[in-house]
Amino acid sequence: MDKMPLLKEYLNQIGCTYLEDEPMKDHISFKVGGTADLFIKPATVQQCADTVTFCNQQQLPLHFLGGGSNLIVHDFGIRGGVLSTGGLNDLELLDGCRIRCGAGVKLSRLCSFALEHSLTGLEFAWGIPGTLGGAVFMNAGAYDGCMKDVLESSTHLTRDGECVTWSAEQVKLGYRTSAYQKNDFLIIEAVLQLRPGSQEQIRNKMDDLMNRRREKQPLEYPSAGSTFKRPEGYFAGALIEQCGLKGVTVGGAQVSEKHAGFVINAGGATSSDIIMLIEKVQKDVFDRTGVMLEREVRIMK
Repeated sequence: MDKMPLLKEYLNQIGCTYLEDEPMKDHISFKVGGTADLFIKPATVQQCADTVTFCNQQQLPLHFLGGGSNLIVHDFGIRGGVLSTGGLNDLELLDGCRIRCGAGVKLSRLCSFALEHSLTGLEFAWGIPGTLGGAVFMNAGAYDGCMKDVLESSTHLTRDGECVTWSAEQVKLGYRTSAYQKNDFLIIEAVLQLRPGSQEQIRNKMDDLMNRRREKQPLEYPSAGSTFKRPEGYFAGALIEQCGLKGVTVGGAQVSEKHAGFVINAGGATSSDIIMLIEKVQKDVFDRTGVMLEREVRIMK
């Protein structure tokens, strides 16, 4: 039995907005992917909890989406519901150096908020696309900084709708990993611990890091940022370039000529193009160097 009508009726009852047959390419940074049966847009934590609980009780598939900056969605789309955390966008200064941040807050806005209050420690995140929830989920980082350096606690919903807060230790942040990757919880907010700093120095560092990104990364093309995790003792981009794969294409997907660690949508790529190119890079690099590159980008299915 198709339970989508039941879910739509329930969402109407709780006043939660949704879109039917929504193109996922409009919500992920690669600009590819088929449609989601229902794209659900809760405005509050309570609506999130109600939706998660209902789908769990009805055994309806429900996927979670933050900023969509580290995802590939298959061309055939997503069956069931996709719950967007974009409505969870509260930002609050708790005291002198602590920020409470909703999961749907974009990292760019969070960094600007920290700058406004002369708080240092988040400069590494300036220019990283995506949202706070995804940054905690992946332990996002760059330029010798990461979320592990600033996370105090994280709050999530279980599939039963229970609201639970974990300490940073419980979140178990590591290189591009966290405890959230081993369960099925929905991150709803986090508290970050920063330090007082000079607004001028913070701004200068943010500008410097953004300039370095623009010089080295193919920001003019849709991508998911760094496609592969850094293998121990190596750099993914250097290995890929060493194997002569810079500029290689599959359909509209390309290994960036500017930075070989990025697979980009060079124009008209499909999800299949991107996935096939990633697999080709993994195979060729392994065959020639013995190093197996691990995807950083996740595939929603």
